Amino acid sequence: MNDVDISYPHEYDHSHADVSSGWLRASVFGAMDGLVSNVGLIAGIAAAGAAPGIVAITGISGLIAGAVSMALGEYTSVRTANEQFDAEMAAEAQAHTRNPQGERAELERRFLRYGMAPDIARTAAEQVQENLDSAVQLHLMQELGLSPDGHPSPWVAAISSFLSFSVGALIPILPFVFGFGTLWWGLAFGGAGLLLAGGLAARVTRRNWLAGAARQLLFGGIAVAATYTIGMLLGVSSLG
Repeated sequence: MNDVDISYPHEYDHSHADVSSGWLRASVFGAMDGLVSNVGLIAGIAAAGAAPGIVAITGISGLIAGAVSMALGEYTSVRTANEQFDAEMAAEAQAHTRNPQGERAELERRFLRYGMAPDIARTAAEQVQENLDSAVQLHLMQELGLSPDGHPSPWVAAISSFLSFSVGALIPILPFVFGFGTLWWGLAFGGAGLLLAGGLAARVTRRNWLAGAARQLLFGGIAVAATYTIGMLLGVSSLG
């Protein structure tokens, strides 16, 4: 503790999780989506009277199709967001070139709203505007809430989403893959997976893990109820 400079609170007082790389959101979303979608899928076709083998094949097909779709969607969405950021950065740089005094005045007004004294706000704005790159980045953060350090990797997001969806979607079909598959076993495995995923996501985001687990189980239960009802209407219920 004596070797730590307390003027930097992140060195000794607290730290932050990495929220800009793109893997966390993609992993959580992928795992939850894989669990909910495949639990709902096997509930629907099992309720319609499908044999365990058919349930297994359908679940595996849903896993593969969903994982690929999630990966492609994450890659496209993250890359598009990065390209949009680059476009906004270019537009802001052009605005600074056309009207540097106006941009300086805009930044000064923002500093005043933060509580700076007028002379300090003016001096700070002038100093920031001396460096075009710094001025553009600060304006983007102030006007749009965009950070130049928040460029997540589309490949990280895609791979994280693919793997997490695959793991989540595999859990409810494990009983069918290993030959003791019934709808109740599938629901039990899926429910356990939902509780685990919800609890882990809550811990990562520093929320109550029990509330997070219960919320995710509730969401999964809604999906199961909907697909099971549809399966009952379209086929013959078979829980064994």
